[in-house]
Amino acid sequence: MCIRDRYYTPKEVAKHNTASDCWVSFFYEVYDLTYVIQKHYGPEVDPIVKAAGTDITHWFDEKTREPKTFVSPHSKILEYYLPNGRYLHIPPAEPDSSWSNSFTTPYLYFALRWWRKKKLCIGKLTRKVRKLRVINMLTKDDDVLEVSVG
Repeated sequence: MCIRDRYYTPKEVAKHNTASDCWVSFFYEVYDLTYVIQKHYGPEVDPIVKAAGTDITHWFDEKTREPKTFVSPHSKILEYYLPNGRYLHIPPAEPDSSWSNSFTTPYLYFALRWWRKKKLCIGKLTRKVRKLRVINMLTKDDDVLEVSVG
């Protein structure tokens, strides 16, 4: 669970859609991945940047909250479901000497995956949005605000 109680609308999340300002949501939680992208900038963060500002729940298994897997019909081995390509902290499908997890123990590798870091969670994605119309009676200006409803 996210430790912050701030709620965001999908429109607010969608504004943060670049590598220098990257938010994503999954399982109704909003994550600011800007620091992760800047720290690990390279081809492995491209799929995350491509999905910036959107909901990526479909990348993850609902029960385990880990990236989805499937048995490849070609190789008959368990592979990760990667709709936008392999992303950060996902090992290659086949052994590759150029890939290194750069961690000293397997425990650290599994503990430091970005989707498990609750400190990156900045709030919750609202399940409902309500529009409010505000009219300034002095200037006759009116505005429509979109607010979160828990």
